[in-house]
Amino acid sequence: MKTYYYEKTTDDVVNSAQQDFSLPDDYAIFPTSLSGRIWNKIVRALACGFGFIYSRLFLHTHIVGKDKLKKAADQGYFVYGNHTQPMGDVFTPLTVVSCQKMYAIADQANWGIPFIGKHLVRYGGLPVGKDIKQSIKLLKAVKKVIRQKNGVVLIYPEAHVWPYYTRIRPFTDTSMHFPVALNAPSFTWTSTYTRSKFFKRPKITVYIDGPFYPDKNLNKKQAQAKLHEQIWKSLVSRAKLSNYNYYHYQKK
Repeated sequence: MKTYYYEKTTDDVVNSAQQDFSLPDDYAIFPTSLSGRIWNKIVRALACGFGFIYSRLFLHTHIVGKDKLKKAADQGYFVYGNHTQPMGDVFTPLTVVSCQKMYAIADQANWGIPFIGKHLVRYGGLPVGKDIKQSIKLLKAVKKVIRQKNGVVLIYPEAHVWPYYTRIRPFTDTSMHFPVALNAPSFTWTSTYTRSKFFKRPKITVYIDGPFYPDKNLNKKQAQAKLHEQIWKSLVSRAKLSNYNYYHYQKK
């Protein structure tokens, strides 16, 4: 069994290529040219097809609760998930939510990953800002996505991927800023792991729960705290259904 060593739950146990990669300030999040928009649709369609094959046939992923997303079918919404699959967390959601309107908030290091960073993340990623100017650009981009019908913003609040980890790592309520500011619903996406009868790798079952709405009777800070508690409890509750550790995590 492979062992990952960490000092704290915010450690990055998997380093990507060009970990310190940064985007220029004039980086365009959405394609502006006709050719860019066409390539956007083509890349997303191809990614969706690959995602179905990869998640269903290789990862053996089963989705539970997809029908709950219909409760927000006429508006944009957020999805919060535990970050436990380097590639699965990119491709599996494309097989469940709107393939052409899904975006994921991601660290800029993802744009430095060979091939994927250039041909996939650039079309579906919303880069975390490294300064105020870039942060404002991110906020405007998130607003644009959520204002679309079926626009989806995927957030992994744990930030760093821990492969096949079966618990939920602590995260702050700052990640709830967007749904509170935009008064949009949120769902949880919890990947759980159980022993497979036929394969070495565990069976993955993803549970979708929600929607969770911001409490408009509270101020912004209080609403973020309340939504954080709801999201946290939902993820933790579902994560308890995992019963198989494919990798071992050891604190240093």
